[in-house]
Amino acid sequence: MYQSKLTLMETEKAVEYLKTVFEKELSEALNLTRISAPLFVTRESGLNDDLNGVERPVSFEMKATGKTVEVVHSLAKWKRFALKKYGFQKYSGLYTDMNAIRRDEALDNMHSIYVDQWDWEEVIGREDRNIDFLKATVQKIYGALRRTEDAVCAAYPALEKFMSEEISFVTTQQLEDLYPAYTPKERETAYVKAHGAAFIMQIGGKLRSGQKHDGRAPDYDDWSLNGDIVLYYPVLDCAFEVSSMGIRVDEETLVAQLKAENCLERLQSPFHKALAAGEMPVTMGGGIGQSRLSMYLLNKMHIGEVQVSLWDEKTEAYCSENSITLM
Repeated sequence: MYQSKLTLMETEKAVEYLKTVFEKELSEALNLTRISAPLFVTRESGLNDDLNGVERPVSFEMKATGKTVEVVHSLAKWKRFALKKYGFQKYSGLYTDMNAIRRDEALDNMHSIYVDQWDWEEVIGREDRNIDFLKATVQKIYGALRRTEDAVCAAYPALEKFMSEEISFVTTQQLEDLYPAYTPKERETAYVKAHGAAFIMQIGGKLRSGQKHDGRAPDYDDWSLNGDIVLYYPVLDCAFEVSSMGIRVDEETLVAQLKAENCLERLQSPFHKALAAGEMPVTMGGGIGQSRLSMYLLNKMHIGEVQVSLWDEKTEAYCSENSITLM
């Protein structure tokens, strides 16, 4: 029978503590400055994240302008505009608290309709658009994650450390070759169960089988230079994604990926026009789940133990049967 290692009040304090520690570790590792972020953007701007292309954003008409605005799914594209607006220089960048509503999310132990992330973005050189630079940045982030785990477990000795010493690197095609009979999620679990932690690279394009490992919007990550940080989580015996990140599209890969997804019409939006014209900085960035990381570091069984959201009757019954206290 599951038993939380922290009381509800201890959990609240631990979440606050780990967020403070990780923000400091992340900002120092990547030379980031905290800035404010929007909760919603206009539909016509093209700035909202389309995720897999099927999720419906929460939207409403703004009375003062008559325009339709959308609650953000993430800030992947907005951050690139912000780097230019604030005048960030090479090898510096921003991070921000991103709060989103994903109304179509399928609810389970790790998914809620409320999403909170540390969204970050850094200016890099055009010469840095390569796998080695991507891997080096992943190593910096993984170091920040491990230092945060050390600090949290020192403050709350009842907690158990799960992170491996090193993070492994593997492509989605390598995973398909290793586990051809498995689903993508089964491949991830099998791999991280053997390696502890992995950066699973090259997500968005089709594999040799003709299938995708997972969907990615075509207009922010370069599908050949992106990936997810995935950890093995013994509490649920599964692969546990804590971050999605990548080097962003340049002018050529933007058009190529939009063409691959049959959505070249996006080139008419202000964001896409500026990017295609070479007016945007060369960047890399990503999102790191705040509730996800809290759940993992605090050894929780359900994401509702570390965030306040709304749940269906099935989830509430499951939590009641498994001694899970929802916030």
